[in-house]
Amino acid sequence: MTAEGKSVIVTGASSGIGAATARALAAAGAQVMLAARREDRLKALAEEIGGDVKWRVTDVANHADMLKLGEDAIKAFGKVDVIVNNAGIMPLSPLANRRVAEWDQMIDVNIKGVLYGIDAVLTHMLERKDGHIINVSSVAGLMTNPTSAVYSATKHAVKAISEGLRKETAGVIRVTCVYPGKVNTELGFSIKDPAVIAGIGNRFNYKGLEGEDIANAVLFAVASPRNMGINDIVIRPIEQEM
Repeated sequence: MTAEGKSVIVTGASSGIGAATARALAAAGAQVMLAARREDRLKALAEEIGGDVKWRVTDVANHADMLKLGEDAIKAFGKVDVIVNNAGIMPLSPLANRRVAEWDQMIDVNIKGVLYGIDAVLTHMLERKDGHIINVSSVAGLMTNPTSAVYSATKHAVKAISEGLRKETAGVIRVTCVYPGKVNTELGFSIKDPAVIAGIGNRFNYKGLEGEDIANAVLFAVASPRNMGINDIVIRPIEQEM
């Protein structure tokens, strides 16, 4: 699989799926713009990958920041072929625990961050009559469990946004929505509810996938022929039922 000649923005690139995706795309020949909030991680990853890799400290929940990310990527590479809207948080908790600040954060990062990422590149892609928007949802965007009501709502929203965008831009923009199951990343670190933390081992007592597994799925979508729309990719550990 090759991404030769592609220029790609990856959000949430400082760790996990985002970092693995950046590595995989760069290894396949892509120019990559890394975006995340942690400057030290971005610098280290850019140095590790080498080649035509740029980075920008970015808050996906800030619209102006995301617009500047798109502008900087176009300035650096001449164009943006692909954006991978990967940044996300998952502070699970029961609704009755009223962790309202966490609900707001999930809406800002998981929903607005995807919308802002789309807005940062869509006009450019439509003008070029070419582009690929990849949104990372979750299997939680296909169903809901106790403690995941708000998180699942945000990931259902990513599904709806992706499907609406696909229909609005059919024939011009390729749209892919990726639904990972359990992946061994730092995502679980955003859970702060003590009861959820205490029970997490019982809910997910099986080996998860690695970020590289999801990165390979993203690379498959990017490398597929332009006449193919890889619309949805659901990828779970073989032991995961939900």
